[in-house]
Amino acid sequence: MNTKSGIILTFLMLSLTAVAAKDPVIATVNGTKILKSLFDQEFRQNLLFVSDKPVTKEKVLNDIINRELGIRKAKKAKLDNDPVVRRKMEEVLYHAQISMDLEGKLAEIKVSDSEVESYYKSNPEYRTAHILFRTKAAPEKDEVMAAQQKALEKYTILKKTPEKFSEFANKYSQSSTAPNGGDMGFQPAIRLAPEYFEAIKGKRPNTITPPVRTQFGYHIIKILAVKDIKSINTALYKKVVYDQKRDKILEDYFSGMRKSAKIDINKKVLNDYSVIKK
Repeated sequence: MNTKSGIILTFLMLSLTAVAAKDPVIATVNGTKILKSLFDQEFRQNLLFVSDKPVTKEKVLNDIINRELGIRKAKKAKLDNDPVVRRKMEEVLYHAQISMDLEGKLAEIKVSDSEVESYYKSNPEYRTAHILFRTKAAPEKDEVMAAQQKALEKYTILKKTPEKFSEFANKYSQSSTAPNGGDMGFQPAIRLAPEYFEAIKGKRPNTITPPVRTQFGYHIIKILAVKDIKSINTALYKKVVYDQKRDKILEDYFSGMRKSAKIDINKKVLNDYSVIKK
């Protein structure tokens, strides 16, 4: 070996030694090295969450070792080829790609008080009560018709005697709110089924709606009150407006990707699909 080669080799060995000194191996698991940098990262992550167990060096290291053992066993069993596991792995990749592509744009989202006010004017918070005639998620056609018929019968009576709403809710509603006369309290629009909110939007207190169908069944809804904007949870509504802006960025992002992709949709199968069993 010439002098120049010896100098280069010595330099590389010193560099590797320096790197190892900065990030030493804290443990090995079946030959796999666990570096101090990983341990530090995991230790800091554990401190961010409240737990009934104290965060100790031993606990954090044991968690890392246990995870490594579990991962190795899963790979040996070829679980990464299991369809369910692969689906979950693809979900992680999907979100990781979006995060990588859009992290900068999402970080730039700002929500002003005026935007919150504008949103709330169009989507006020209602306090409602309801009488629910429930159907299964994938109901039989007869089940849907029976629920609709019951709802219409009760609504016809309530139009003449609206004071019986609480009594009817307590007696007939198939909802956890039945013992309270169907009272759901104040709910933001995002926490209500779209059809439910559309049925009450713009209506005054004491209005009782005709039966409205959602994925849960048929509802007869009574509006009890409308919350003044001065009483709203501003932080919640800033998050709602933020989510709308985020969704618009995602919509534009995928719109661009779809333009360069070859996508074929079988409209006949799509149009023939129904969750109602005939």
